[in-house]
Amino acid sequence: MRNFDYARAADVDQAIALHARAAETVYLAGGTTLLDLMKLDIMRPAHLVDIHKLGLDQIELPGDGRVRIGAMVSNTDLARHAHIAEHYPSLSEAVLSGASTQLRNKATTGGNVMQRVRCGYFRDGVSPCNKRTPGSGCSAIDGLNRNVHAVLGGSPQCIAAHPSDMCVAMVAIGATVELQGPRGRREVPLADFHLLPGDTPWKEHAIEPGEMITHVTLDAPMPGSRSAYLKLRDRGSYQFALASSAVIVALDGQTVRDIRIALGGVTTKPWRAANAEDVLRGKVVSEALIREAAAAAMTGAQSYGQNGFKLLLGQQAVIRNLSRLVA
Repeated sequence: MRNFDYARAADVDQAIALHARAAETVYLAGGTTLLDLMKLDIMRPAHLVDIHKLGLDQIELPGDGRVRIGAMVSNTDLARHAHIAEHYPSLSEAVLSGASTQLRNKATTGGNVMQRVRCGYFRDGVSPCNKRTPGSGCSAIDGLNRNVHAVLGGSPQCIAAHPSDMCVAMVAIGATVELQGPRGRREVPLADFHLLPGDTPWKEHAIEPGEMITHVTLDAPMPGSRSAYLKLRDRGSYQFALASSAVIVALDGQTVRDIRIALGGVTTKPWRAANAEDVLRGKVVSEALIREAAAAAMTGAQSYGQNGFKLLLGQQAVIRNLSRLVA
């Protein structure tokens, strides 16, 4: 590991000021991704600003039906919070499906939103990787791409799948990322916060230099809804999704009054499957309709060889989850 300077901020303003003092400065939250990448010599910050003591570790209920989550709320505290477990079960299930108990105790909401991809070519430090070294190429497209590579949202520059379970559930729910930086405070819808790779895969987030996440605010729950998160993977613990879905559905009898579907594991960012929702909304639910919606969710998917099975597995993530919810 390379040498670096360390400073602990006492409040948000001080954290932003410390970050602005020098280039190559990074905010340190839970560190479960950052420290790993520093040890691998993939990220090389010269300065770390510790934001543990900023009072951003609370879950607030403003009274308007929404929930405001501090960036430093641990994954464990988020998943186990009584209001989250009752009113946002898909989010609680998504968080608990990720990593291990020890990592969830340390990992944070803001850090989860900002976590980086698990592509082995990105992390090995030597293979051509446009995300790590712009213009060098993408080794995954013709290489080993079975597990953590996407079939939706990729480009000739990058096909690394987004790793977060939490963000998939939040995109289905509807959420807003609150940012604060040298130019003040602003909000970005979570659906727009993560960027498609396109021609600039090294630009992963809609965040400006010096900005930090302070909160993530969830939309109010869909009235009369039920929800679930389904994660499909090779083994039952401590593994990233091959395909996943977060589904929120409200029924009037057997008619779909409203529906939200988001995908993970098969996509380069948390993916709202609006076309699948359009197939279902206002229709009487049936096995045939669910399969039609699942196929619509994977519209535009492209196989890169070893990950071709995800074209059907992504459909199964929708079919199994939605079928269980409407049974």
